[in-house]
Amino acid sequence: MPRPLGELEDAVMTRVWQWNRPVTVREVLEDLQQERSIAYTTVMTVMDNLHQKGWVRREVEGRAYRYTAVSTRAAYAAALMNEGWAQSDNPAAALVAFFGMMSQDQREALNDAIRIVQRDTPIAAPPEEGADGTGAQER
Repeated sequence: MPRPLGELEDAVMTRVWQWNRPVTVREVLEDLQQERSIAYTTVMTVMDNLHQKGWVRREVEGRAYRYTAVSTRAAYAAALMNEGWAQSDNPAAALVAFFGMMSQDQREALNDAIRIVQRDTPIAAPPEEGADGTGAQER
């Protein structure tokens, strides 16, 4: 399970996920500087840390690296939710509490997700009927 991203790690990964293409430290820096004062070396260190943690892969391009996300933001969010649920000693109660915190839009998204999973999950074939019609096979 991934540890939650720190505030600056999340700001960097948000850009990597949103842009959905290989990015350089310079590109991320310039975008972050629209919101805050931050040094090139700080962004470079964060991106290197994200690489070491397995969040991004990188390829050399000239004298710089281009970074690409290893997984999606949705997969990250799902892993965090799964970890939170796994920490509970009463998973059903945790789900009830979680669902109670959801907005109407979030509940609708949950219902959509459930329909997709149910649609994509193969239905098990019923057992073959035996000669007596009970579903038990003769041996």
